[in-house]
Amino acid sequence: MTTSPPVGYGHIGGSALDDQVLGKLYDHRVVIRLMRYVLRYRLWASLSLIGMAGYIVTIVVQPLIIAWGINGFIVQEDGAGPGWGSLNVVALVFLVNTVANIVFNYVQYYALARMNAQVLYDLRTEMFDHLQKQSTSFYDRSEVGRIMSRVQNDVLQLQEFMGVAVITAGDVGLLVFIGAAMLWMSPVLGIVTLATTPLLVIVMAFWQQKSRPTFVRVRTAISSVNGSLQENISGIRVAQAMNRQAVNLERFDGLNGEHMAAQLRASWLGAALLPAVEMTTVAALGLVVIIGGGMVLSGALGVGFLVAFLLYVQRFFEPIRTITIQYTAFQRAMASGARIFELLDIRPQMEDAPGAMDLPTIEGDIRFENVSFEYVPDVEVIHDLGLHVEPGQTVAFVGLTGAGKTTIVSLITRFYDVTKGRITIDGHDVRDVRRESIARQTSMVLQEPFLYSISVKDNIRYRHEEVSDNDIVRAAKIVGAHDFITALEDGYDTILQQRGTNLSMGQRQLISFARAVVADPRILILDEATANIDSHTERLIQDGLDRVLRGRTSIVIAHRLSTIIKADRIVVLDLGRVVESGNHQELLAAGGRYANLYAMNFGETLEGTGGDLSAEREGTEMLEEIATDWGGGGGTGGG
Repeated sequence: MTTSPPVGYGHIGGSALDDQVLGKLYDHRVVIRLMRYVLRYRLWASLSLIGMAGYIVTIVVQPLIIAWGINGFIVQEDGAGPGWGSLNVVALVFLVNTVANIVFNYVQYYALARMNAQVLYDLRTEMFDHLQKQSTSFYDRSEVGRIMSRVQNDVLQLQEFMGVAVITAGDVGLLVFIGAAMLWMSPVLGIVTLATTPLLVIVMAFWQQKSRPTFVRVRTAISSVNGSLQENISGIRVAQAMNRQAVNLERFDGLNGEHMAAQLRASWLGAALLPAVEMTTVAALGLVVIIGGGMVLSGALGVGFLVAFLLYVQRFFEPIRTITIQYTAFQRAMASGARIFELLDIRPQMEDAPGAMDLPTIEGDIRFENVSFEYVPDVEVIHDLGLHVEPGQTVAFVGLTGAGKTTIVSLITRFYDVTKGRITIDGHDVRDVRRESIARQTSMVLQEPFLYSISVKDNIRYRHEEVSDNDIVRAAKIVGAHDFITALEDGYDTILQQRGTNLSMGQRQLISFARAVVADPRILILDEATANIDSHTERLIQDGLDRVLRGRTSIVIAHRLSTIIKADRIVVLDLGRVVESGNHQELLAAGGRYANLYAMNFGETLEGTGGDLSAEREGTEMLEEIATDWGGGGGTGGG
């Protein structure tokens, strides 16, 4: 299986839809996809459409009621006074129509708001769930800032679109009905009014062509601002340690200034379009007054219809004004929708095979059978690896940075799939079982502990809801964390700050160890788990590991060789290949790569001895006195 992303396994770091595409005014693909979410809430969608239809009808009828009142009861051909009784009927009808207009408008907006909230809730939830299912390689290729932009900024843009889409659809419907009403009342005046709209279309087309680069510039600029902000917040400790705040501020200020300039230019362009709509409205009103006034004087048109026509002209251009204001919002929303659905269309690169089974309860037998792996095509980082880890063994991987240690354990847990060969656990190819079932029986402790802003107890329990409070306390005692946890303000119920910053690095790591062992995993992986802690904390952990590792398969990666000298087997890696394998004494006696690494680790002990083997043995004996016996029970053999 190749690790290069085939079609459908994209990333969002260099997508054509990212920043340089402003979007279409209407993208049917986005609308169709969005309708699938809308149709889940047919009741609210139907109520919104009913409210919209009722609102349009009451708006269109309103000028006709006014014309009815003027022509029938105020201006009368026989010169008689107004028919006040009948005029009261007109007033009552007008009042009922106004109340109905308010009710329909309320129903439209309320139902639309409910539907929008539900749709956006579903979208965010689906995106979060989708991101959790993505393989590690997806995050290797994609920038975190761009992923966050999709989940936050693009959803907000789509929310804006959802808020105005139905209203704009109503505006289009209003245009159609008002245009039809004008043509019905007076074809001549209707044609005169509609004849002004092509000029407005030409102006808008010209404006779009000129403004498009500016709005692209706004999107690109805000993307750069967000990227710089995320980068500087993530690296704040480095910035403060290197006293680089002023430089970072200057760079951010430049990017922020670019965005402000682009935004001001966009605002100026947006404001420049509105006068064109106003001028067109005034021109249409002027033509109707001149031509319609002549028609009234000649008796071809009633005064009431002229008044109604003037009201129609004003309301005819109101939706155009609204659509003009929302023009760029529609473009941004369509681009955001396209980016959201592009993200949702990215399939996890490592999906469970069809018919994949749950991994049964395992002994912990791990085999690497001619395994090769490459992060990018044709660049192998693991080469034809053959290795057998017996059940209950503690196997340590050592080697210089880049030797492939972390890659190997990532393949066991199936963060990545092998390029060639296969990895089996108790005879089951890891690609033929559900990854979730592998995770249930394995635990991993990383070099950098990651804790959540929840209680200590919930951090240890994490995904194992079946674990009792007594199990949590037992796990904490095993790894030596119980004493400091009980000394916290609320003990195990203490809420941690972001990433556990109210604890020391060693305390965080001890909680990570407790989390790893609380569910009694069959395979335990320690990836530089003691690299960032002090010797005292390391000793506490080693005391607990004597009990933790006994009877279970353990894979240990360590630069501190003091933590692995009692491992059943030590595998020395170099550039993705096994160069030595054996226990501590065998590898020291061989005088090869491991002996050199050991000498570099304990140069202070060997200093002044010339680096002879007797001095190395002396150092070993000293370490063995302070190192915990890691048990293992699997012997020092191996495949």
